[in-house]
Amino acid sequence: MTAVPGRRSSTFTRLLRHGFTDASAAERLLDSPELAPLRDDPVLLDALGATADPDLALLGLVRLLEAQAEPGARRELLDTLISSKPLRDRLLGVLGASTALADHLTRHPDDWQALVMYEAHDLHPGVEEFEAGLAQATDPVSLRVAYRRCLLSIAARDVCGTTGVAESAAELADLATATLRAALGLAGAAAPEDAALCRLAVVAMGKCGGHELNYVSDVDVIFVGEAVEGADETKAIRAATRLASHMMRICSETTVEGSIWPVDANLRPEGRNGPLVRTLSSHLAYYQRWAKTWEFQALLKARPVAGDLDLGEEYVAAVQPLVWKAAERENFVPDVQKMRRRVVENIPVAEVDRQLKLGPGGLRDVEFAVQLLQLVHGRADTSLRSGTTLDALKALAAGGYVGRTDAAQLDEAYRFLRSMEHRIQLFRLRRTHLVPEDEAELRRIGRSLGLRTDPIAELLREWKRHATVVRRLHEKLFYRPLLDAVAQLATGEARLSPEAARERMVALGYADPASALRHLEALASGVTRKAAIQRTLLPVMLGWFADSADPDAGLLNFRKVSDALGKTPWYLRLLRDEGAAAQNLARVLSAGRLAPDLLMRAPEAVALLGDGDGGGLEPRSSAHLEQEILAAVNRADGAAQAVTAARGVRRRELFRTAAADIVGSYGTEEQAAEPDQGALVDRVGGAVSDLTAATLAGTLRAVVRWGSPRSSEVESGGGWGDSLPTRFAIIAMGRFGGHELGYGSDADVLFVHEPRDGVDEREAGQAANKVVSEMRRLLQIPSADPPLLIDADLRPEGKSGPLVRTLTSYAAYYRRWSLTWESHALLRAEPVAGDEDLGRRFIELIDPLRYPADGLADEAVREIRRLKARMESERLPRGADPKLHAKLGPGGLSDVEWTVQLLQLRHGAAEPGLRTTRTREALAAARTAGLIGDEDAAILDEAWVLATRVRNAVMLVRGRAGDTFPTEPRELAAVGRYLGYGPGHAGDMLDAYRRTARRARAVVDELFYGVADR
Repeated sequence: MTAVPGRRSSTFTRLLRHGFTDASAAERLLDSPELAPLRDDPVLLDALGATADPDLALLGLVRLLEAQAEPGARRELLDTLISSKPLRDRLLGVLGASTALADHLTRHPDDWQALVMYEAHDLHPGVEEFEAGLAQATDPVSLRVAYRRCLLSIAARDVCGTTGVAESAAELADLATATLRAALGLAGAAAPEDAALCRLAVVAMGKCGGHELNYVSDVDVIFVGEAVEGADETKAIRAATRLASHMMRICSETTVEGSIWPVDANLRPEGRNGPLVRTLSSHLAYYQRWAKTWEFQALLKARPVAGDLDLGEEYVAAVQPLVWKAAERENFVPDVQKMRRRVVENIPVAEVDRQLKLGPGGLRDVEFAVQLLQLVHGRADTSLRSGTTLDALKALAAGGYVGRTDAAQLDEAYRFLRSMEHRIQLFRLRRTHLVPEDEAELRRIGRSLGLRTDPIAELLREWKRHATVVRRLHEKLFYRPLLDAVAQLATGEARLSPEAARERMVALGYADPASALRHLEALASGVTRKAAIQRTLLPVMLGWFADSADPDAGLLNFRKVSDALGKTPWYLRLLRDEGAAAQNLARVLSAGRLAPDLLMRAPEAVALLGDGDGGGLEPRSSAHLEQEILAAVNRADGAAQAVTAARGVRRRELFRTAAADIVGSYGTEEQAAEPDQGALVDRVGGAVSDLTAATLAGTLRAVVRWGSPRSSEVESGGGWGDSLPTRFAIIAMGRFGGHELGYGSDADVLFVHEPRDGVDEREAGQAANKVVSEMRRLLQIPSADPPLLIDADLRPEGKSGPLVRTLTSYAAYYRRWSLTWESHALLRAEPVAGDEDLGRRFIELIDPLRYPADGLADEAVREIRRLKARMESERLPRGADPKLHAKLGPGGLSDVEWTVQLLQLRHGAAEPGLRTTRTREALAAARTAGLIGDEDAAILDEAWVLATRVRNAVMLVRGRAGDTFPTEPRELAAVGRYLGYGPGHAGDMLDAYRRTARRARAVVDELFYGVADR
């Protein structure tokens, strides 16, 4: 397979395309004598490319072929491999997922034949089939070989998708059962006199008992012994102890074939300090007198598996009543909560973020939450008494103890996390629950789970998503204070106790639990209907608050809103009866300052959150907004009252927009967070821009009708009625014209007028200036409504030029004096209010300037670049980190927008798609026209969207505009939550921003500054 020097072979390229990471090594392996017959067979490459790790699978296949003792055996393997797709998929799938099983096949090269044929009963083997597979084992070494052969078949079905994670876990538990029986049989054969003296039952606990075992896990057991009839009990228990100890060694000790797994008996009474084997009566005596709460929780999964099964069944039947009375124990719920917290606290700090099992949002969170609910409710409902986590979760949902949506999300998350755990352990068959850091291992795990586009990024994203779901739902279910009341029904009314609330607040991360408790008591104490509804709402609301960066602020704001609206008949009913309203409110109140501040000024806007299908938060159309504002203006008695009404509508709609943005960014239990970040940005920019335009239109109508109240004339007679003596239009500029306004943006505008026929130009100019002055004043009057600042600095001559010009004046200026930067600024010009015909003619006037027929001269391009460079150096705030400045920093808004606008100035005349005021539309048009590559366009779009989201987040969190990330930890965390980063990941957020901006700046350097080398 020679190649022309200096050029890659076609095979090398095909290998890369099939997922090989070391194509050179793969070429050498394919050239090996063992694979000579298949060298050019595309079937082999396709099959290898479908595995989790094609490089590993190919290496394992070559090793297996080398291990074949005879050429005929090698030929048989190759022929079967090519002719039998089922074998090909199973064998290569295992080789690509597990070096440990590849090693086993190399040591036992005939074992591949165990994967050749599958009868119907082989697809779902049980204990009986596995016992048959282990039947020929006569010593610990041969037992290990037979065990690995059975394990090979389980892994093959698993990696090929024949069985799901729950079925694979059940098969592993059945294999463990068969192995324990075989090991106990070997121990009994080695000491027949001991076996004759006693009855010994092996009761599986933990995951083995729950029928949900991992590939490599301690197998937890409890031993129960009794003397046979006529035997001395003391001697019998000693004999049983020797048998049990020998059985454990057979499974646990390392031989030339390795070990099987440790058998752990530490869940027995008194743990490792207690006797290994007890009689049934001794077990009962301990549980009735000394057992702790966690021991009853562990007994949920007890299942007889080996030895004297009748004795094992007697044991389970005897302890089950004690298990289901555990919830009646004093401090039952706090004991279970404390144990879970202790588990988390004992995780080494360096491992917390990688712990798949024990860390926050891990497997143990699901298992603990399910077990707690089982123990509380299983006393009366026997359908909940399953040792298998997913079966118990399904039963809890069916019984109404867990919401169906919650249960479905937990089920999905648990299956994904268990699948990750299985793939991690299968690789080397080592007991671990840590997500690896090595990229090759992450890539293999991701591919094994079907994530092929970008395996590492997709795997980490899915893992974090599921962990977040588990953490949120675990807190909601596990810490719910109502469980205390349910667990102690004899105490009377099921109500929220202050003690339980305090524990929950501490557990959920409230920084000031004492103040939070006071708010809680004020909301929930008393016997009124209001208090009763609050007691129903609060357990859920507290969990939602805890899912934010500032749960204390969420609870405080909830109290303020409740105090303001608590006497209204609809408020609490809305929250109680419409789950969307309560969760949306919790999100809004705990996400930052802006939305709560807007809500507190008019708390009745809570009603917007109540539309269960989300319609209440849908942005209103520009026509609808303008119609409502103009109607309010027409009903008013003067300009001030009219503009106050318009500003009130603006405040309400800003709240609607902010609430929808927050809910879309956080997601709800019914609907995941909006995955398209660009859609969120466009929605906010469009809604705020439309709202600003409608507000300006209403204010213009008010000023024209009533004029200035400061004049000596009576206000009602100081205006111009229905029309000015001059036509008047407002032209949006900047982000306003681009439909990209943020929450804290000023309204950049130009004002243009044209005297009506017969009207003196001076009179017309005075009227137009009076309108502008009055509009600016009325929109900035201090009030409960946020001000709207009008910025006209982009007008000809800037701050030195007149605020208002006639269309003729604009034409004369642009014809004689217009500078390059003004043509640049006019790219965003769009009429938004006033005389539509005048606005249209203004656009016709400026189109030749902003889309020059011959494009831009080189000197104009250099001038734009100089202006951009000067702006970067002069306008960046002193002390600010340029790399984290969303507007002026490298790869920020300014970089992307100037790059896109340069393309518009150069090519807008020839490419109609570029004639838009919107950045993302123009960028997409440039890509379609071939002016920018797909990858570069995607990089710029991602950076622009992220920078815009950062600015929106800062305004939402701090209540004031900003272009840099906050430095205060809680504010920074809140920005992170808005951007999709969980608690403790603010550093990841900053790293991701820097990385995105750095990539965008490289594109800007090439496209805007002309730097070719990236």
